[in-house]
Order: sequence, then structure tokens, then C-alpha cells
Amino acid sequence: MKTTTDNKKRILFICLGNICRSPAAHAVMQHMVDERGLSSQYEIDSAGIGGWHIGQLPDKRMREHGNRRGYRIDHHARQFDSSVDFDRFDHIIVMDEDNFRNITSQTTDEKARAKVLRMADFFTEHPHATCVPDPYYGGSADFELALDLIEDGCRGLLTL
Repeated sequence: MKTTTDNKKRILFICLGNICRSPAAHAVMQHMVDERGLSSQYEIDSAGIGGWHIGQLPDKRMREHGNRRGYRIDHHARQFDSSVDFDRFDHIIVMDEDNFRNITSQTTDEKARAKVLRMADFFTEHPHATCVPDPYYGGSADFELALDLIEDGCRGLLTL
């Protein structure tokens, strides 16, 4: 249950390990919100499905690619906690279909399930993309594509 009575939009980004896509989305969205003077209207966080990287900084490659675009990607990884996060957040934005299946399988009711949305639902410049692919096992171009898609999705999310 939310413990505050403010009208903030609370958004949680989810990926597999919380070291590439979701912390990048967290940083990109925060940057866009800050640039527009909307910081007081949002609470933004990110988490991973698995706990493999809890407490770690994001992948160095994602931090470097993000830094070149002006983003500070420095969130420390945490694991999604269904006992808290469904109540705390208004929107839970997942990066791909595996994330969607995993998170929706943890819901206990339709209200929680309705909070889980795909980042691809907010793409406008990449209408044929169906997800933000995991760049972890890829190269520089994969990290750039992930950031392109994340920026596109975050622009769309600002209309929520």
C-alpha cells in the first residue's frame, strides 16, 4: 500500500538483472523528467527479475554509452519484490516478453497485472520494435540500439 498521499507518478523499470536496460531506462527517464522541471511529479526506480547483481553498479559498457549521451547510469542493482513493488508503483515497465511473463506471473489480482506494461508499447520512432533487446552479450551497436529504444519509450512514457 502506498504510504504517501501525493500525486506522484511512480514508475519502476524491469529487466533481467538490473545492470543494463532497466537502470538505463531509470536514468534516461529521470533525465527527461528533470529537464522538463517535473522531478517533483515522479518517482522512478528500476529492478531486476533475478538477484545475481544485487548492490552492483550497472554494466560498465552501458554506463559508458549512457555517459556519451549525457546520462548518469549509476543505480545499484536490486531485485523486484512483488510484496512491495506492486503496491508502491503505478506502472511497472518491462523490457521484453520474458520480463512481462515473469512479472505478471507474480501478480495476485487484475489491478496489479494492469500495472505491468511493455516498454515497446510506448515506442513512436521505432514502431516495428517489439522489445528492448538485452545488449549484455552484444557489442557497442547493441548498447546504442538499447539506448535508442529506451529514449523512444521514455518520451512516450512522459504522456502517461
